[in-house]
Amino acid sequence: MHDLGDIIYLGQVEALKSITEENGWLEIGAGVTLENAYAAASRHYPKELSEMWQRFASLPVRNAGTLGGNVANGSPIGDSMPLLIALGAQVVLASVRGERELPLESLYTGYRQNVMAPDEVLARTRVPLRDPAAAQRAGWLRVYKVSKRYDDDISAVCLALSIQLDAHGQVARASIGAGGVAATPVRARQTEARLLGQPWNAATVQAAMAALRAEFQPISDMRASGAYRRACLLYTSDAADERSS
Repeated sequence: MHDLGDIIYLGQVEALKSITEENGWLEIGAGVTLENAYAAASRHYPKELSEMWQRFASLPVRNAGTLGGNVANGSPIGDSMPLLIALGAQVVLASVRGERELPLESLYTGYRQNVMAPDEVLARTRVPLRDPAAAQRAGWLRVYKVSKRYDDDISAVCLALSIQLDAHGQVARASIGAGGVAATPVRARQTEARLLGQPWNAATVQAAMAALRAEFQPISDMRASGAYRRACLLYTSDAADERSS
């Protein structure tokens, strides 16, 4: 048996259950349930988050589990992290020494390992609100989840892509979050680099697909083989290719 030591229950800390909007950010306390967190985010991204929200675990789990717990747990197949990475979310870590912010993908150092000091807690997650000016330009956010069951199942692969074009039809911003392809939730930086500054067309997407295929070497486990996960990455990027035509 493993001795867990002292455990502190934080479920009744009101400061951790707040949802606020300020200075272009949606701030979600670590104690906010998944259901309430996704409801708040979907008000700003209703079309993009609808299916993902419904496929995230089950309603009882979403009403009991918290976004902060999902993020801090750091599972490589946690469904919220790829989406949050694609959105450019940040986490706020707090201790008696104060607070510090960092990009969500920078929280993790290895399998279920993170940069938090022994006296730090994850206080809240900050999600950028949709920029009204950017919303007038071409761009899109898509989340793809592959699992053995359509409903109430953990992902074998989860891929979230956020693409923004400039006035000339070139990729001005690319943010791609992936789960199930590495020891932690990750950002596909090499693939993003292949997209930035390029015209949004089939050739650009094909080059990005090749970069995505080479960027990750997924492992095989009980949920899926590494080869299957690589095939899923190509399938989801092929769906992006259809949007470029």
